[in-house]
Amino acid sequence: MFKNTDIQIITSVKKLLTEKKIKISVIPHENPDGDAIGSAVGVAEILMEFGHQVTIISPTDYPDFLKWFTSGAAILVVTNQKEQAKKAISESDILICVDFNEAKRAGKLEKKILELNKPKILIDHHPYPSDFCDYTISETGYSSTAELVFDVMQAIGLGSFITHKSAEALYTGILTDTGSFSHSTSDPNTFKVVSDLMKFGIEVDKIQSAVYHNFSADRMRLLGYCLNNKMVVFPELRSAMISISKKELEEFNFKTGDTEGFVNYPLSIANIVFSAIFIEREGMIKASFRSKGNFHVNHFSRDHFNGGGHRNAAGGETKTTLEETIEKFTQLLPGYRHQLLETII
Repeated sequence: MFKNTDIQIITSVKKLLTEKKIKISVIPHENPDGDAIGSAVGVAEILMEFGHQVTIISPTDYPDFLKWFTSGAAILVVTNQKEQAKKAISESDILICVDFNEAKRAGKLEKKILELNKPKILIDHHPYPSDFCDYTISETGYSSTAELVFDVMQAIGLGSFITHKSAEALYTGILTDTGSFSHSTSDPNTFKVVSDLMKFGIEVDKIQSAVYHNFSADRMRLLGYCLNNKMVVFPELRSAMISISKKELEEFNFKTGDTEGFVNYPLSIANIVFSAIFIEREGMIKASFRSKGNFHVNHFSRDHFNGGGHRNAAGGETKTTLEETIEKFTQLLPGYRHQLLETII
């Protein structure tokens, strides 16, 4: 089942989570996406059903279209509830980190995580995890952390505590991280897990609608504006780019999550295999990269934009201006000409 995780780690995690009822904090990465918050809610619901006292602590807020879960888990957002969040972590017997491979991906919680002298468990599917947890379950072959959470819970004997609520959250994580099953689905185990989750009576049509058909009119106008005015296509390099300034976000009444998925749209253009989006935030530029075939955007992001991720989906950031970031990207592209032209899709 697990290719990279020693059985002793699974045994130790089982002992930690099943011997007695304790206080647990579950932390997703900052700016959590569907897989991060879905995994956090999923594991929290399972552990609560077992009898643990669980709090989810999100470093930053997450999109409205991911706030429909029918969950009883308390979710503290650090940017709004800093003191309560720190108190919850300090009082925890165990910390579980989901869907990130470095402590810095937890944003303002990084220091708190590193300083906490309690057992820490990592459940994640991103490559190259750093050694910041006591027990690392890192499986890059999984489509999503949510899929991995399901198998981990089964492996440690908590599968019987999965309910409709946790199944709903885990399915959402798998759905979003595979782009509605359009990528990262080469392993039959993904569909086996989905099949098992559906046995809990989750309504997949309603989940699809809640996640993908639940946006504001402002978000749709922003998307149209970006595609019409801000998308630059480099056909000779099979690449495309979108950039959005802080001022432009404000003009469209930007809310957290409004730009989710924008980076994928240029990949719909015939023969484009590499897409990037650069978004100006306070004091930094957030970058997201997507690709088709065997073009490794995680390597591109790691080498040039202080980031990482998966082969076909990665993120990063810079501390330069938006204009300087765009210039850097356009200057880097020709150096990847051979790889881009040779990419098979």
